[in-house]
Amino acid sequence: MRLLSGIVVVGFGLYLIGLAVVIALKPLLAERFIKSFASSARAHYTEQVSRLTVGAAIVIFAPSMWYPDLFEGFGWLIIITTVGLLLIPWQWHNKFGRWAIPLAIRHLQLYALGASALGAFILYAVSRAALS
Repeated sequence: MRLLSGIVVVGFGLYLIGLAVVIALKPLLAERFIKSFASSARAHYTEQVSRLTVGAAIVIFAPSMWYPDLFEGFGWLIIITTVGLLLIPWQWHNKFGRWAIPLAIRHLQLYALGASALGAFILYAVSRAALS
């Protein structure tokens, strides 16, 4: 279970960095991708399953990472907010997205900077497992 959770956490870090690269190189493609969030019930539930998977993997793998308490809390934050999103109708998430997504797109470069920084920090934190 530890190995699988570590793979998911590394994959998440790489996803965030990859998203930043796509934003830098193909901003229109990134914009279309971001606009797809919560655009339908299927997209909403797919996003929530992905979030639960990543959150659980971070919680499980946190003891092997640098700053384990920080990452355990981060994983639980993802899980708790995901459960909240699962308890509301997907249309509410869609309505929130119609407000929030244009804001993210307007600040796409800042979004990319945050995604790449978080991805790099996650990969750094995972490096502890590789060193032990």
